[in-house]
Amino acid sequence: MSDNVPFEIQEEIIKRLPVKSLIRFRSVSKSWKSLIDSSDFITHYRSQRQHLLVYNYQSVDNRNCVSIVDDYTFPQHSVSVTLPLFVKMLRRYRKIGSSHGLLCLYREGEVVIWNPLITKAVVVNVPNNDEMFNTELGFGVCRETRDPKIVKIRYMDRFTDMEGVSSIPWQVEIFTVSTGEWRSLSSNLPRKSIVFGYRQIEDGVCVDGVYYWLATDRSTVDDATEAYTMIMSFDMTSEEFREVNLPDRFVYHVSMWDLDIYSLRESLVLVEFNFNNPVYDVWMMEDGVPKSFTKLFTFHVPDAIITCVHGFRKSGEVVMEVIEDDWEVRSLVVYEPNLKRITNLGISHSANDVSKIYVHSYMETLLLLDQPSFTIFDNGNRYVVNWNGELNSRWSLKHTSKV
Repeated sequence: MSDNVPFEIQEEIIKRLPVKSLIRFRSVSKSWKSLIDSSDFITHYRSQRQHLLVYNYQSVDNRNCVSIVDDYTFPQHSVSVTLPLFVKMLRRYRKIGSSHGLLCLYREGEVVIWNPLITKAVVVNVPNNDEMFNTELGFGVCRETRDPKIVKIRYMDRFTDMEGVSSIPWQVEIFTVSTGEWRSLSSNLPRKSIVFGYRQIEDGVCVDGVYYWLATDRSTVDDATEAYTMIMSFDMTSEEFREVNLPDRFVYHVSMWDLDIYSLRESLVLVEFNFNNPVYDVWMMEDGVPKSFTKLFTFHVPDAIITCVHGFRKSGEVVMEVIEDDWEVRSLVVYEPNLKRITNLGISHSANDVSKIYVHSYMETLLLLDQPSFTIFDNGNRYVVNWNGELNSRWSLKHTSKV
């Protein structure tokens, strides 16, 4: 860029560029690198470019990972993604959520926060796991500070002896990347009678800095009713819990296991599956108002079986996995509700394969750029792994340096 252009104008141009360009331009000059690496630039960088990250697990040792640009060219522009060390080492993980371009994955007491566009991830050790308690996690980025946060809830999950269970207090802790520490939250805790819904692939969803879980209220269990279906939320900015009441049709007549929640254009979406008539109904919450859900559309695939709904494109198309009539191949497809058209993305594997396809939607961001590579947060300390190039089944603090 010409030296005749004032640096303030250069800055305005630079902050409108995509992340991949910004990473390359850090090598152009010291002033540009200093600008892009600054905490202020990282925090305030905004991008509307969305991507779909697709994992195709062929075996535990070979993962094909591609990122597809989610715009009018979809699905033409896809590139292979280089996985950082901490993501390569994950096995049987659960996705906690995605927020502001970061993905949060959980495995056996450790959380990995990952920015796939800049190939950087950090590990957060999750303390105090106790088999007597259930541990529920949520993840999101604060709307004001852009600080990534993890909320950890430990609670008793028993439908018997309600009086004994209700006497055991909730244990809620918050982790923030900026401090690198866990701290307790003692006010505005959820009612002890609430049980969260466990998901095989993803626990909940973060929408505009608010994390949502499907849940039930076990205090309503009686001879006639299994439980009261509801949604719990946690605001990453105000750090407050909230109960989101569902429309009456979902409260008792639909099991929590027939519902899933997703994010669509920064709105909460509820997808209902009808086992008697194999169709899916899509509902959107209006302006964050509880009980105000509007039905958007219904979809099904006449010539195939839907095995998993992964989420939504920015355009509103449904991303899902199906098994064709021959029962031999599982394929990733998108469904366009207005045209009722299905497009195969060309990503598939054997229906008998135990591996799975995972799809994560994420926006472009620079968050984590200022974190050293191979960073582990543990008990209030930050360590950097002195990696020797070998992938072990689990990282440890034996070969690390404290920062």
